[in-house]
Amino acid sequence: MAARTHSKLPPGTPVSILCIADEVDALVYSQNVKERFGHVSLVLAAGDIKMKYLGFISSMLNKTIYFVFGNHDLKFYHHFRKDSEDTYSEYSQRDFERNYFGSTYVGDKVLRDRKTGLIIAGLGGSMRYSTGINQYSDYQMYRKVLKLIPKMLYYRVFYGRWVDILLTHAPPFGIHDQPDRCHTGFRAFLWFMRKFRPQFLLHGHVHLHDINSPRESAYHDTRIINVYSRYVLEVTSR
Repeated sequence: MAARTHSKLPPGTPVSILCIADEVDALVYSQNVKERFGHVSLVLAAGDIKMKYLGFISSMLNKTIYFVFGNHDLKFYHHFRKDSEDTYSEYSQRDFERNYFGSTYVGDKVLRDRKTGLIIAGLGGSMRYSTGINQYSDYQMYRKVLKLIPKMLYYRVFYGRWVDILLTHAPPFGIHDQPDRCHTGFRAFLWFMRKFRPQFLLHGHVHLHDINSPRESAYHDTRIINVYSRYVLEVTSR
């Protein structure tokens, strides 16, 4: 596979981002994926995606992939936990996180993509509804948000903004969520949007089987998009 290039795009350059979540999309998981999506600059995965699917996209498109975990398909989740006791004979923990299946884990992190200049924060998981892993109470999610602030403050000082994209699995409370406990959104995300004004909040978790279900909404300065299955987001580089 050819080495990825990270040449910086001039600010204001149109950028396409392939967003995926929750299920394998037949148009993406295809030998024709490069013809359909070879123009994208980034891939963002909002959880409940098998790692082999990300590996396929990485090998076929040779694009940077950032992802968070959801509440399913957690076979490899323990590798990315900060308290993991796993050891790797060939790679360091940092290399494992950056390169595993050609994808970069952004859960509980904030980073700036070198090519597009976009600042991306990640908060995976769902509302706690069982004893399963990667499930949180709203209080726990507030704490996870607070831990992102020091890095976002750094970007605020040096780049003039806190964050451009918040990548989550669950939706915000009252926006695209559902009444059952599992699919209830987080109030912490509402506070995040009010305080840090991301351009976009991208989430999955809520399947769009009903054609009348909303995919996009707005909250203050943020566009909230359910990227279930597949969605191509058009933005500009920063």
